Amino acid sequence: MKFKKMGTVMLAAVATVALAACGNSNNDKGSDKESSDIVTKIDKETKITFWHAMNDAQEDALEKIVADFQKENPNIKVTLQNQGQYSDMQAKINSTLQSPKDLPTITQAYPGWLYNAAQEDMLVDLNPYMEDKTIGWAADKQEEIRPALLKGAEIDGKQYGIPFNKSTEALVYNADMLKEYGVEVPTTMEEFAQACKDIYEKSNHEVVGGGFDSLNNYYTIGMENKGVEFTKDLKLDSDESKEVINYYLDGIKDGSMRIAGSDKYLSGPFANEKVAMFIGSIAGEGYVKSDTEGKFEYGVAPRPDKINIQQGTDVYMFAEATPEQRTAAYMLLKYMSQPDVQLYWAEQTGYMPIVESVLESDEYKSSKETKVPAILEDATKDLFALPVTENADPAYNQVRTIMENILANPKDDTDKMIKQGVSELESAWNQ
Repeated sequence: MKFKKMGTVMLAAVATVALAACGNSNNDKGSDKESSDIVTKIDKETKITFWHAMNDAQEDALEKIVADFQKENPNIKVTLQNQGQYSDMQAKINSTLQSPKDLPTITQAYPGWLYNAAQEDMLVDLNPYMEDKTIGWAADKQEEIRPALLKGAEIDGKQYGIPFNKSTEALVYNADMLKEYGVEVPTTMEEFAQACKDIYEKSNHEVVGGGFDSLNNYYTIGMENKGVEFTKDLKLDSDESKEVINYYLDGIKDGSMRIAGSDKYLSGPFANEKVAMFIGSIAGEGYVKSDTEGKFEYGVAPRPDKINIQQGTDVYMFAEATPEQRTAAYMLLKYMSQPDVQLYWAEQTGYMPIVESVLESDEYKSSKETKVPAILEDATKDLFALPVTENADPAYNQVRTIMENILANPKDDTDKMIKQGVSELESAWNQ
């Protein structure tokens, strides 16, 4: 499939139907919005604000996309406001929720950040817009977003978000080292553990076989593959949970695996040839590429497990927006989801395209800049998202602390640490 490059004119999702009644936006909550109230044409200047935390090449790409959108939609003026790092943006959103009139039209966010806002009807349900007969997805036959990614932007079953910078996990390996030691690229978790042991032994204990960048990802993906969702009902001391914990712990005990620890990410020791493989976010490939250049050949493969996680942020709309602002912002989100735009975004940032046609296209897979595109279709065949429920976000973060405590202390009483973790996780869910 061929895609036009950015800069060519793409059709905007604008129709020619009259404005509907407006009303006071303060009383016009997003979750109660009727399809008949949707503005379907922006025929006067409408200003919207977009909070984000994209930096460097990612911000450059976003700015170009927005500039191209405005050229095609001259009545819509978009103000991009960089909020710094994710933690800064989350703090800004939390503080501004106390004074809704100061909120932006749309913001980049993880769904867990906005759970309480959704409960208080502070977000706009985008589904009526997406299904509208005039400006909806089907109105101009625009390709649908991948269902697993779209579902990840739901809160309580309502489509409050549109997927934005999405990623998943993949296996990164030292191709030269695996060849030297006669080790095949692992395709299952059992093969990964064995490959780690083989490399550790064949290198005379000079090289650690592998590890996992994100400890809470490791745990939740492991549990999902055992049929256990990350919810308040999850039991940290269950047999399934202990199997997941001990898989990694056993590797650490025999020296074949390690955690990132003070290195923060395993890409550092990987580049220094102290670790042969690691599993981490595809968004980190750029660092791997620059850090290993001239040293050795690296490879990328699907995460060696059946079910993989989909992560990253979505874009959400606040109910304080006027009807015209809602439609203008929706049109931007729809534009950003077009295949041509998604190809550009994926190529420039390393994030995964949110539409299937780009993911499957030769144009995307044949990228000479990165290695992820060639394996991403296989790596994302079965995706899940963390459920968005009350206190799921702090509970998920607590898992990282629990896992780090257990894995950093392999000589301590594991059962005792798991029991302590049960109490800590329960407290996080119930805070």
